[in-house]
Amino acid sequence: MPRAAVRRSSRRRSRRFSGLRLYRPPWSLQLSWRPPLLPLAGAACVVGAAALVNWVIAPLGVVTSVREAFVEALGVGVFLIIGLVLFLGLWIAAGARWRLGSLALRRLAAGLLLGLFAVGIAGLFRPHWDLGGVDLGRVTVGGELGDALTSPIGAFVMLGLATLASMLIAPRATIRFQFAVATLLAQMLRPPLRRLWRIIAERYRRATHRPAIAADTDQPTGSTSPASLTHKPAAADPPQAATDAAPASDEAEQQSTTEKRASARSGKRRRSADGWQLPSLDLLRPDAPARRNAQAGLQAQLIVDTLASFGVDARIADINEGPSVTRFGIEPGWEVRMRKVTLRDESGRPLMDGNGQPQTREEEVSRTRVRVSKITRLSNDLALALAAPSIRMEAPVPGKPVIGIEVPNRETRLVSLRGVLESPQYRKVAGSAAVAIALGRAVTGAPVVADLAQMPHLLIAGATGSGKSVGINTFIVSLLMHFSPEQLRLVLVDPKRVELTGYGDVPHLVFSRVITEPDELVGVLGVVVTEMERRYRRFESEQVRNITVYNEKDRPEGNLPYWVVVIDELADLMMTAPVEVEQQLVRLAQLARATGIFLVIATQRPSVDVVTGLIKANFPTRIAYATSSQTDSRVILDRAGAEKLLGRGDMLFLATDSLQPRRVQGCYVSDDEIRQVIDFWTQDRFTQIPRPTLDHQLEEAVRTAQSGAAHSDGSRRARDGDGAGRDALYDDAHTLALDHTRVSASLLQRRLRIGYPRAARLIDDLESAGVIGAAEGGQSRRVLAGVDEREPS
Repeated sequence: MPRAAVRRSSRRRSRRFSGLRLYRPPWSLQLSWRPPLLPLAGAACVVGAAALVNWVIAPLGVVTSVREAFVEALGVGVFLIIGLVLFLGLWIAAGARWRLGSLALRRLAAGLLLGLFAVGIAGLFRPHWDLGGVDLGRVTVGGELGDALTSPIGAFVMLGLATLASMLIAPRATIRFQFAVATLLAQMLRPPLRRLWRIIAERYRRATHRPAIAADTDQPTGSTSPASLTHKPAAADPPQAATDAAPASDEAEQQSTTEKRASARSGKRRRSADGWQLPSLDLLRPDAPARRNAQAGLQAQLIVDTLASFGVDARIADINEGPSVTRFGIEPGWEVRMRKVTLRDESGRPLMDGNGQPQTREEEVSRTRVRVSKITRLSNDLALALAAPSIRMEAPVPGKPVIGIEVPNRETRLVSLRGVLESPQYRKVAGSAAVAIALGRAVTGAPVVADLAQMPHLLIAGATGSGKSVGINTFIVSLLMHFSPEQLRLVLVDPKRVELTGYGDVPHLVFSRVITEPDELVGVLGVVVTEMERRYRRFESEQVRNITVYNEKDRPEGNLPYWVVVIDELADLMMTAPVEVEQQLVRLAQLARATGIFLVIATQRPSVDVVTGLIKANFPTRIAYATSSQTDSRVILDRAGAEKLLGRGDMLFLATDSLQPRRVQGCYVSDDEIRQVIDFWTQDRFTQIPRPTLDHQLEEAVRTAQSGAAHSDGSRRARDGDGAGRDALYDDAHTLALDHTRVSASLLQRRLRIGYPRAARLIDDLESAGVIGAAEGGQSRRVLAGVDEREPS
């Protein structure tokens, strides 16, 4: 004990016993007397309460008029006042022995409120009872106060009194009960309110719906022109020209069947930032009703039991149900080490039980968290217990202290593009982003939207049937649903000729068609590079840094549109001209972001000769659909995981601002939806608008690329051969063959210091000239020339 504390306790003890008398005679009398005021006051209150009871009940008494008014006002509630006076008297009388704490005060207040509630209930009855000379049939049992509480307004007052009394007595239970009642009412009222809202919305839509003829005359109201895309001034405003082309009365007769179908389904009108009318969301299929995973609870308990069987303590922190998988958040438990300690008595000897054995108890030695590796290495065992084809673990989940275990659902729910486009997340991103694209829905079911300008380029890979082509169509349709031809232009390259050729008539294309010939890719990339350089020269003259700042100013020729270059199959194009394609793609990836040109490249074979190191370094944003091997997953994502995807749009999205890929179920767009969107943009009113293209630049670039290839091939032939089909080292190879009885390609490589392809060509030339014989099962070739032609070796 500290010394200061010892000194303070000694002082208090000395003050306490300083005036103590060691001996007091028992016959000593206390001369001073004080009257007990508190007991007298309490007794007075008790007597007053008894007098009040007698005064109320007695038919005759003092101050009869006051008593009758008192009873008429409160009815049987007068006994509540009497009880309060009686309680006050008892409390004052016993105030020296007990105190009225906060809990007692709350209960007292709750009792008074319940008493008033009882007075209101008593106001519902009017029996012919007599109380203190007052007929309760004329007033109510609760008096005039109870009669007032039976009114509609009084009913709410009584409900408030009961609720407040319950809150004073048991606040937590009251809150839980109110929440349960509110939830039940919400569930009961939700269906009729939804039906009422649909009826109101349908009537409002019918009242404000315009005829299809008026919808057809609506055109963009902006002053810009598509002619600015070819860097020539527009002769007239295309929207106004389209509007004035035909009167409204004649337009209904000239409207095509496709336009009628699109106008009938247009529904609510949507417009772009520059005034163009955009396709209605009614052209797309809405989201299917969500189905809950009925086995989620059973699977969660199965995961916990399986981990416990392997000695791993864990619990389920949360469950997120997505369209294709359900993610269980696993919170690791504790590893507790115990030891047995022998119980001993005061002398230190062990305590014995009835069998003569020492008594022991368990004592905790240490407590540590379960390591993440102990859970992740049990993925195959969990998949076996859950009867799942494969599960994927995410350790840890970004932003949460849990380990995510993604289990495939029994039924996969399709994610519609319309549901993502109508979501608040898309509207938020589209309002601030330059080029917003809809990706799909995450494991939690939340929409996933990305800005192509922030990527700024996208690399996509996936095996056959994984949903790669459907994902590309989703990106293109989401762009067509949100941007006008003056805001965004598309360059589509489809070597397979079946995926993107349907977009050949939309007015957003830079060229008049979809590029399908692999030989034209070098020319297409050359045109894109030329456009990038032209924009940089314009930025230099205007003293701006990027396209966003450039488009903030109004110019007569209009703003610069964004360009999106979509290449469906990179592997076929890399086989045609790998060096030229790689150089141009890398240059665009490095420099094209500021000019508003973005690349979306997809490949079915993510091997190192297709997705080279330079391409991966300049395409930080990647999407991996289901791959056939872990090697392909490492090529595209630099990590494993894509080989465990389910296919059909299941993807891993690796963004530039994230260290871990995010699992997303991609949107699905059917062929019918794509056709309806294309029909909207290919209506007759859009065909009247000039569609400037860059086909002439493409033809010139293709001719330049072909002449350059021919020139390089001729230079190679002149460098490697004599122009007659033979290599320049043929004579040296012929002399070397005459010096030996057998010749091989490796011999020519070592002696002539050349590569294997050239040595193999020399072997073929020597065989065709009859100098050496044919191949003999992979052995060296036998020299067929005469002995007289050989020089002694």
